[in-house]
Amino acid sequence: MRLAHVTDVHLLSLDGTRFSDFLNKRWAGGLNILLNRGRHHLAEVFDALVDDLNRLGVEQVACTGDVTNLSLASEFRFARAHFDRIAAGPTNVLCVPGNHDNYVAEVAGLFESVFAPYVASDWSWPDGTLYPTVRLRGDLALVGLTTSQPSGLLMGHGTVGPVQLERLGQILSDPRLEGKLRVVIMHHPSTGRHARSYRRGLHDHAAFAAVLARHGAELVLHGHEHLDLRGELPGPGGPIPVHGVQSGTYAIDSERRRARYRVYTVEKNGAGRPRLAHTETRTWRPGRAAFEPEAVV
Repeated sequence: MRLAHVTDVHLLSLDGTRFSDFLNKRWAGGLNILLNRGRHHLAEVFDALVDDLNRLGVEQVACTGDVTNLSLASEFRFARAHFDRIAAGPTNVLCVPGNHDNYVAEVAGLFESVFAPYVASDWSWPDGTLYPTVRLRGDLALVGLTTSQPSGLLMGHGTVGPVQLERLGQILSDPRLEGKLRVVIMHHPSTGRHARSYRRGLHDHAAFAAVLARHGAELVLHGHEHLDLRGELPGPGGPIPVHGVQSGTYAIDSERRRARYRVYTVEKNGAGRPRLAHTETRTWRPGRAAFEPEAVV
């Protein structure tokens, strides 16, 4: 089985927006779109990424947030239409929101409404809340957390929160996950200086690390920084890899930030337990207008 990690696609549509939509934090984000982000993140690059996913026949996809720029209703509809081109279908594509998907408080729940089939969980919680989401697919157990919350001007931090952290521990130790490769997906990084940043980091990264140290996981995937980030967290059976990847739509020819996504192949070891057999990074090649393999490890 293969699992693709896609993140930070920032699909932009301003159709039907009004001046009043920008009488909040969005004015600064809108200015950034005009001067920077709008020229860097292109929907046609995401379309090429989807074409590549479909050609490879990847069975599972994890998207770690920031499908929009300003969490406008038009952006969510636009992004949903592009995600609906993924051949695996929403039951095999799990998305969690990023900070740009909860850009201002008044859009709370809009991501979950428009992307409902992409955030649907196999499990339910007694209080009716959604997160953490759980998908059990063959040898994979995907656990989705939201770290997304409105923040102040020029801020982009997140938190997991005590309720999700408690539930995460329950999930990771649940017998139904026995023998599965447990992958936690979230938007904000949980290791290194990026996690510790007050302005952009994960404010309860230490509490998150403590849950994984007790209960374990096999892989943590995140987005947010638009960079290839590799870290580790301690687990009861050894280090847990924590991986971030570049934006899936970054079209400017910067080698460090050029659009990428990653494909993990899961196979059984000699004892019959699933393991990460190898990882392939696929990179946008502007001259070919397509994604191609960069490296396999």
